[in-house]
Amino acid sequence: MSSVEQPAVANKTSTDDDGMSWWYRWLCKIAGVAGGISCAIAGVWNCVTVNPLNIAAGVWMILNAFVLFLCEVPFCCQFIEFANAVAARADRLKPWQKAFFYCGMALFPIFLKLSFTTLFGNAIAFATGVLYGLASLGKKGDGVSYARLQHQKPGDEEKLTGTTDVEAQ
Repeated sequence: MSSVEQPAVANKTSTDDDGMSWWYRWLCKIAGVAGGISCAIAGVWNCVTVNPLNIAAGVWMILNAFVLFLCEVPFCCQFIEFANAVAARADRLKPWQKAFFYCGMALFPIFLKLSFTTLFGNAIAFATGVLYGLASLGKKGDGVSYARLQHQKPGDEEKLTGTTDVEAQ
C-alpha cells in the first residue's frame, strides 16, 4: 500500500463485523423506536372495538412494539429482568435475520385483519426490517475500483477469469 492510500484507509468510518456504519446503525435504531411507537398507538386504537380479529391484531401490534423496544432500545425496559439478555441476543443477530424477523412481525397483523390502522401502524416497523435488509446487502464499491474496471481492456477480463478461447481467435 502506498503512502497516499494509507490516510484514506485511516479516515474511513469504523464499522463492526456486520458492515454497518455507526450512522446507519443509529438510523435503524431510530426507525425501530418510531416503529414501536406507531405499533403501540395503532395497536391500542385497534383494540377499541368489538371485532375479535381487530382485537387480536391490536394485541399483536402491541406485542410488536414491545419486541421492537426490547431489541432496539433495552434501556426503556429496565424494569424487566431479561431485557439485557434479549437485547444482547438481538445484537448478535445478522442484519438479514433481523430484517426477516421485523418484516414478519409487521406483516402478521395485516394478514390477520387488513385495515387502515393495521396497515399504517405497521408501516414503520416494516420499514425497519427493510433497513436491516438493505444493510445485509453490504456496502457498495468505491468509485476508484469501478473506474479501473471500466478502463480495462476486454481481453484483460478474460485473462482474469481464465476463460480465453483460443479457437475463437
